[in-house]
Amino acid sequence: MENSPTTQNEQDRLQALLNYTILDTDSEQAFDDLTALAAYICGTPIALISLVDQNRQWFKSKVGLEATETPRDQAFCAHTIQKPEDLLIVSNALQDERFANNPLVISDPNIRFYAGAPLVTPDGFAIGSLCVIDRIPRELSSEQKQALSALSRQVISQLELKINLEKLTRNVTQLQETEKNLHGTNKQLTKLVDKLRQTQVQLILREKMSSLGNMVGGIAHEINNPVNFIHANLGYLKTTFQELVHLLSLYQKHYPHPHPEIKAQADTIDMQFLIKDLPKIFASMEMGSNRITKIIVSLRNFARLDESEKKIVDIHEGIDNTLLILQHRLNATTIYQEIQIIKEYGNLPEIECYPAELNQTFMNILNNAIDALVHLRVANSNNINSQPDEIHHQKLPDVKPKIRIRTEISRENYTLVRIYDNGIGIPEAIQKRIFDPFFTTKAIGKGTGLGLSISYQIIVKKHGGNLKYKTKLGNGTEFFIEIPVKVNSK
Repeated sequence: MENSPTTQNEQDRLQALLNYTILDTDSEQAFDDLTALAAYICGTPIALISLVDQNRQWFKSKVGLEATETPRDQAFCAHTIQKPEDLLIVSNALQDERFANNPLVISDPNIRFYAGAPLVTPDGFAIGSLCVIDRIPRELSSEQKQALSALSRQVISQLELKINLEKLTRNVTQLQETEKNLHGTNKQLTKLVDKLRQTQVQLILREKMSSLGNMVGGIAHEINNPVNFIHANLGYLKTTFQELVHLLSLYQKHYPHPHPEIKAQADTIDMQFLIKDLPKIFASMEMGSNRITKIIVSLRNFARLDESEKKIVDIHEGIDNTLLILQHRLNATTIYQEIQIIKEYGNLPEIECYPAELNQTFMNILNNAIDALVHLRVANSNNINSQPDEIHHQKLPDVKPKIRIRTEISRENYTLVRIYDNGIGIPEAIQKRIFDPFFTTKAIGKGTGLGLSISYQIIVKKHGGNLKYKTKLGNGTEFFIEIPVKVNSK
């Protein structure tokens, strides 16, 4: 086994990695989604976002592997970062002198195939890789290689977004401290600080929407081509398979007594089973490619990169696209059961609005509803009192988790979207603060406290509507999003 190499600019590379303050942090959904997507596209059981520091490689995200880090001298990714401009492909590790005796090859996880796309910072430093791994030798298609490279660029985009948001949050924290020190000295100054805070929220909203839109649009665009290639060839494969089956039937008809060697091989591969099973496999592949195509369309519709101005849209389409993107959070897990979605859509006209920002509001409120239901499910399953003080001594409702979305005409020229969850509800002590910028009850690193504040700005300030809620502790929360059919020019 070759010793792990170091880069020529190793100290600068390590500093570039440290600047992201990402090492040894908790898992994050954005990175986990990219890793899962890499494993799916490349068809491998293992996928990792691996960051290479001085003595180890540490996994920010992982699929199919329990370990959180490995020594650098065993790391395939330490070789990947030597050439930031190229993918590292190892088709069969046992036949590669660099890795043949590697403990990761000759013992668990028994790596045979490895493909790594370097994670290259805007300054040109390779800090790690997005890699896919299999336990059998194999190759990647050119489309899969392109997709892996595209996803590695999205990992860097996510890191850049994270560090930019942290800088903005630190700036806001400093503003909050200044406000605290000067509070009460001048009423006019207090009003000015409040205005600055709202301006900061708007800046973060623009940064977040821009980065989200670029990332979603980039992923959708770069995945679309290989998915279309796979989908387009499925019909050809099915036709070719049917022709081969027809040819075999002709052989069986005209040569009913094949050579013993041919008969033995047919029995070995269970040809009759294959003839019955392969059409089912083709159908499953077609269903999967259609599913990916629908997700790509929903991602594009959700981001609506070309619709930053007012547009006339179907509000139900925006809700459905948001639900499709959040589907992975609604599914059942080993900890809690599936969250049921109940749609009670009314007969609404198309409305004039800012679609991307309205979709962001749906995303924020639905995410909060899911968080409340997940918290309730986990608390019940673990029998722990991790809820707010007001419900420590109350019995939590033991009902199936559900979110109900109802749309209707609330009054003349106004539409109303009602989003209800049967979660834990909002404690009275914090109800007056939920729309405040940067207020959150979540653990450090789990939330910014901007979701509902931004939603309030979008609905009330930008659309001229109303955003209200009603809640009962232990019996759920319902948000009311009321917006005019036609938004006044701002």
